[in-house]
Amino acid sequence: MSNPLLSREVHKRANSVKLKGRILFLTEDPELIRRQLAGEDLAWDTKNPANNPKLRDDISTDEITPAHICFFFDETLGEFPYTGLKCGSELPIKRSDVKKGGFIAAVSGKRRGKGSSREQSPYAELSAGIQLVIAENIERIYKQNCQNLGVLTSTDFTLIDCIRRGEEIPLEVFTRGEDEITRQVIEYGGLFPFNVARMQGKVTIPAIDTKQRPMTVTEKIFARHMISPEGKTGIPAVKPGDSGFARTDLRFSHEYVTPMAAIFYEHFVGKDAPVNDRSSIIFFRDHLTFLDEVLSEEKRKMGLLDLATQLKLKQQNFAQAQGIRLHGELKDRKGSEGICHSIVAESYALPGQLNVGSDSHTPHVGAVGCVAFGIGTTDVFNSWITKDVRVRVPESVKVIIRGKRRPNVTAKDYILKLLAMDYIRSGKALAKVMEYSGEAIEELGVDERATMCNMAAEIGGFTGIVAPDRKVMDFLVERRKMPRAEADKLIVGLHSDPDAQYAHVIEMDAAEIYPMIATPGDPGNGKYIRDLNTPVPVEIAYGGTCTAGKNEDMDMYAAVLNNALQQGQRVAPSVQFYIQFGSQETREYCVRKGYLDVFQRAGAKVIEPSCGACINAGPGVSTRPDQVVISAQNRNFPGRSGPGQMYLASPLTVAASAIAGYITEYEPAEQRELVEA
Repeated sequence: MSNPLLSREVHKRANSVKLKGRILFLTEDPELIRRQLAGEDLAWDTKNPANNPKLRDDISTDEITPAHICFFFDETLGEFPYTGLKCGSELPIKRSDVKKGGFIAAVSGKRRGKGSSREQSPYAELSAGIQLVIAENIERIYKQNCQNLGVLTSTDFTLIDCIRRGEEIPLEVFTRGEDEITRQVIEYGGLFPFNVARMQGKVTIPAIDTKQRPMTVTEKIFARHMISPEGKTGIPAVKPGDSGFARTDLRFSHEYVTPMAAIFYEHFVGKDAPVNDRSSIIFFRDHLTFLDEVLSEEKRKMGLLDLATQLKLKQQNFAQAQGIRLHGELKDRKGSEGICHSIVAESYALPGQLNVGSDSHTPHVGAVGCVAFGIGTTDVFNSWITKDVRVRVPESVKVIIRGKRRPNVTAKDYILKLLAMDYIRSGKALAKVMEYSGEAIEELGVDERATMCNMAAEIGGFTGIVAPDRKVMDFLVERRKMPRAEADKLIVGLHSDPDAQYAHVIEMDAAEIYPMIATPGDPGNGKYIRDLNTPVPVEIAYGGTCTAGKNEDMDMYAAVLNNALQQGQRVAPSVQFYIQFGSQETREYCVRKGYLDVFQRAGAKVIEPSCGACINAGPGVSTRPDQVVISAQNRNFPGRSGPGQMYLASPLTVAASAIAGYITEYEPAEQRELVEA
């Protein structure tokens, strides 16, 4: 496999770059964007930013390349960047607008590239001619995907003037402040040419010489997995900022990413070249199994259903050729074996491991006490060659939730409360580890902890983790049938040292938190349900996805619906309530517990496992802009799950609202009786 790579020519970029072309300012005002697309170059005052139009903040990858655009996995993507960008209530950018406009740079505000890890977004920008992205701050995975592809990134707005004056810009401007490895990746124009140079001995991987120090649980796991210059796995200690390559225990991808990665691999490495350690690679067909039920006629005419089928077939064929395990579609009914995060948590991830996946919600399995994080397509295909990934040890934020929670409050309410905090909304937690602790976290089961870790992605964090304890041991024994002594051995030493250092500490009192709702547009738009000024009627209630399709989530849906049946109530006539399992294991759990009967009698519609509505690809999506949805999923970015108004909430709140017909807190029967008394 390595011979053709060892002889492949690879060169560094020039020491300076000259960007010739126009600059696209992604403003909140749709008219200003239309004027730019028509040929006008906006004046921009870099010395007095207050004089400029307001730039769009929080541009998600869903807006750069909406989900259905990701069915393309070649340079056709260059016709579509920013087609999902919402400015006010409008979508001002249409197909081919950016490519025709001759733009070489795109400028926006805070938290650019948040959300999904899809590398299709920067690849679409690159294919449309965008060579430089400028923003106030940039999300970790999106930034790394840009670097991997050779797209330059910066937070320096004075570059606008340099470009317009036609100046040469030193490459050092883009590498300044980066670690040694990232600097070299940028200099070589991307991760693959850098890795080829690495194999050929042309680049230096600096040794990590951090002395023994108090470490967080995440730092301890990184230290166990970092590769020394001699090629050995494991070093004595790490600190934030240390960079290198880390050996992975598990690498996984799904049908949105595997095909593009496979094409890269076959093109650059060879169709007959075996991947490195296929036994630690897993593929999933989990995103698009219900797509045909919701795809509009307009999108069908674009050939998108056929393209989605090609994604499935490409992954299937590559898996078969390489002998890689594929968790695919069901043979006897519609649906999948399960969502990647659900299955990895149930069947694969172990305490102390380092796992990577082609999805921003890979941190989900931090609930079992491993370090898990999302990577892009280029990282995926490079990991098939090297079995390692480039990392810079992140800082950690410690979240301590003390006390005892209210009976109608869940992990989802905790995370929505965190997301509404200024520290997180302002981007200060970007690329940091969210380490959850405190009595209220310890009281949560592994499934609920997974919700906290999963939604570290919405925080913009590097990952989320809970130090493994007896709850994790019980999970491994009960769900994996692992001998208790073996489970006990796995968690030894996996805790943060008492004097470990944190970038920030957030403390919360569980007793002061009430059921939350995130209003449409962003998961950070959190408020207490009791603070809603008027009742909000809902048409669709959705319970499912990796975040809310686990066993404990099903316990919650069943508790609310069973309670409603006892009161002579069912799902409100005005509401369609969908419950979708995260995996077949969870479906079987519901069968054993008798939940399917409860769901059916209460009027909920049960769906086999798939990402479904969360990725705008299954029942539960909205179809009209005025349609109100309450969902237990993790994201409500514009257009993420249809054109409607989506509110995020806990499984308890979603089920209670489905019964009531409007957004409401769930009141457990015992609590209601106490109030009535």
